Amino acid sequence: MPELLELQTLLSDPPAHDELLFIVVHQVYELWFKLVLFELESVRAALFAGDTNRARHHLARVHSIERVLVEQVAVIETMSPQDFLQFRSNLAPASGFQSVQFREIEFLSGLKEPGLLRHLGESPGERARLERRLEEPTLWEAFCALLERHGLRMPADDPDTRHDSLLVLMRSSEAYADLFATSEALLTHDELFMQWRMHHVLMVERQIGGKTGTGGSSGASYLKSTLDKRFYQELWDVRSDL
Repeated sequence: MPELLELQTLLSDPPAHDELLFIVVHQVYELWFKLVLFELESVRAALFAGDTNRARHHLARVHSIERVLVEQVAVIETMSPQDFLQFRSNLAPASGFQSVQFREIEFLSGLKEPGLLRHLGESPGERARLERRLEEPTLWEAFCALLERHGLRMPADDPDTRHDSLLVLMRSSEAYADLFATSEALLTHDELFMQWRMHHVLMVERQIGGKTGTGGSSGASYLKSTLDKRFYQELWDVRSDL
């Protein structure tokens, strides 16, 4: 514990009052991300094993953590733009965009973007982690395997067949109660993560307006471009045909 409490080192001189707030909140985010990854790996294993109860148990914990992540944005918003400017220059070139664990959550959940690798990872170990996430199965692939076990075809190369199978699942939700509940739990994970993205965008706009991000990104405009990203687009799309 003493080692953990010594990791909040201020760079501003003289010390800016809100720099400690900024550091603590972002370190806490990384701790929560670590736990989310651990739980999502357990979800994936349970799905491949056909244990829907265990998968939903771990997903419920992920949902609770994600709600905390959304609420943490309000803590950052107690900082005024003027207070942030007192130490913002010391953050460069760091950026939330560069959080390796954040990208690991995206990759593991099902949103794999290989092109991001050239911008991420400050060490060979971090880059290796991201490369491993790109190679390993996603939650979506585990869910598809689960449906296959129950006679609902989910071929990776045939979106029309997957769509038809998801329609059967949705229209026969009582017959496939466990599978339907699991699909809804995955969708909740997706929705809560999108809520966090939206709150994060608004927080950034509140702090820096249209300025360039500290890591060289276009700031809020870049973050806005990510708001339509979804882990399980097919679970959203199938609702249009019910």
